[in-house]
Amino acid sequence: MPLVEDGPREDNNSQIPPTTLNPNSEAYNEDHDDDNDVPVNKKTSFNGRLNQYFHTAKPTSSAPPALSSIKQTATTTTTHPNRTSSPLKRKRTTPPTSTTSTRITRSRSRSSTSTPTSTTSSPRPRKTLTPSSASDSLLTDTIPPNLTLLLVGVNPGILTGITGYAYAHPSNLFWKLLHWSGITPIRHPPSDTYKLPELYNIGNTNIVERPTRDASMLSKKEMDAGVPVLEAKVREKRPEAVCLVGKSIWEAVWRVKVGRGIRKEEFRYGWQDEGMNLGRVEGWDGARVFVATTTSGLAAGMSVMEKREVWDELGRWVVERRKVWEMEKGRGSDGVKVE
Repeated sequence: MPLVEDGPREDNNSQIPPTTLNPNSEAYNEDHDDDNDVPVNKKTSFNGRLNQYFHTAKPTSSAPPALSSIKQTATTTTTHPNRTSSPLKRKRTTPPTSTTSTRITRSRSRSSTSTPTSTTSSPRPRKTLTPSSASDSLLTDTIPPNLTLLLVGVNPGILTGITGYAYAHPSNLFWKLLHWSGITPIRHPPSDTYKLPELYNIGNTNIVERPTRDASMLSKKEMDAGVPVLEAKVREKRPEAVCLVGKSIWEAVWRVKVGRGIRKEEFRYGWQDEGMNLGRVEGWDGARVFVATTTSGLAAGMSVMEKREVWDELGRWVVERRKVWEMEKGRGSDGVKVE
């Protein structure tokens, strides 16, 4: 489009002559977007201090949209954190609720587990149910006359008193030791307690008839009181030998017969001196005494092998004596009667 050359400049304060730009032209519209703008030609606008004014005026006029865009970006940036922060806050707030719930469930589980502990304490009243007299025990003596061997225990255990079978607790080694030593050819269950006299001429009794959970619950006075009762049984039925199943029984017999406690160097397992025979009366020398180890599973003073060594000595004697008894009764080595 046609342009008009600049006129002469007198000084910085001189006015710029009016231009002949067509108001409908694009140049005119570009430079007249704002009512406060002074009409000027583009070529002349780059020269002079007035051009500097127009150069700085356009950024000021365009500043509001820039600021508005900044505000919009600011609002968008601020609104997005708010939107994203809310779920973060919710996520942060939800874990405490879950932890509290887990704490509650744990506390409930602890409370629920505490109830079984109270139920486990229920066996305590069972102690009061321990038989306090011989009538509460179903175990009875098996002492027919002229036995080859009479086994004497301390007292019945709880399970023995309930079932009526000697040495009935599974941890007790009694029936195993009888078989290992050869006293019985086979291993019998506790339910065969009352078959031993018929099969092997072996009987069973106890020095104290009151059942307890452990033999240590018996006092020395109670043990000593059972010695005369035991001697009376032996004197009446006259077994060939008596096996005391446990050191404490022999200590009680020693206290009653000797009048004092046995010294450590005086004690030994196995066969005892004939002067300590039980049930001695005129015309009968009494039954020989063999002191065997306890068979209780609660006693850990000796190993199983050490116990077996003691019982094996008794077993060798019983095997030889049973042969004589079987020949006299017409029975085989398995205890079956021979026709």
